[in-house]
Amino acid sequence: MDSAPPSYKGHRYSVEIIAHCVWLYFRFSLSFREVEELMLERGVLVSHETVRRWYTKFGQAYANGLGRRRVQTGDKWHLDEVFLRINGELKYLWRAVDADGNVLDILVQDRRDTAAARRFFHKLLKKTCSVPRVIVTDKLRSYSAAHREITPSVEHRAHKGLNNRAENSHQPTRQRERVMKGFRSIGGAQQFLSAFSSISPHFRPMTATQYRTEMTTRFVIRDEITGTTDQPAAA
Repeated sequence: MDSAPPSYKGHRYSVEIIAHCVWLYFRFSLSFREVEELMLERGVLVSHETVRRWYTKFGQAYANGLGRRRVQTGDKWHLDEVFLRINGELKYLWRAVDADGNVLDILVQDRRDTAAARRFFHKLLKKTCSVPRVIVTDKLRSYSAAHREITPSVEHRAHKGLNNRAENSHQPTRQRERVMKGFRSIGGAQQFLSAFSSISPHFRPMTATQYRTEMTTRFVIRDEITGTTDQPAAA
C-alpha cells in the first residue's frame, strides 16, 4: 500500500504549484532563480528562496514515493564510482543501477577504498531489501574485498567493458554538476543526488520496452489528430 503524500499544511501556495516547481528543478537543468522566472511568466509570484525550501522539504519525499511505486528491481546490479570535486576537494559518488538502468542507490564518500565499498554495499542491500544474482563492477579491488565479505554467494563479474550501464548513468549527474557549478558539501551533494536519481529518470523512460510503448501511444495520438486512423493504405 502506498503511503500518504507529504503534508502541505502551513503553505500558502497550492500543492500543484509546489509540486510543479520541484519537478521543474529536478527534471531540467535549472537554477532556483530560473524556476522563479518560469513561474513568473505564468503569473505566479514565488521567490527562488521559496523554491529552494520546497526542494529541501519535498524533494526526497517525492523521490521516496516514486521508489515505492517502482517495479521490482532486476537481479543484475551494476556498481560504479565517479569522482566529484566539492569545494576543490576530490570526493567519490558511488552508484548502483540494475540491468534496465534504474538507479538503486547512491552514496557520496571521501574515499573509494574497501571501507567505502563495504559501507556502500550495506546501504544498498538495506535500501533494496534484496540480494542480486550478479554484481558487475570495474576492476577496483575494493569491490572484490567488500563482495567477499558481504555477498560471497553472489556472482561477481569484474570487467571494465561490462560496466557501461553504470558508467552511462553518471552522465545526467555530470550535466547537472556543470550547471550547478559543483556542489558545496558532501551532505548537499548527497541530498540533491539522492532525490535527483529517482525523480529525473522517472520522466525519462530508459528501457527499450518503455520507449516502444510510449512511442506507440504517441503514434496513435498523431493518427487521431491527423485523421489517418483506419484509413486504407494508398495503392
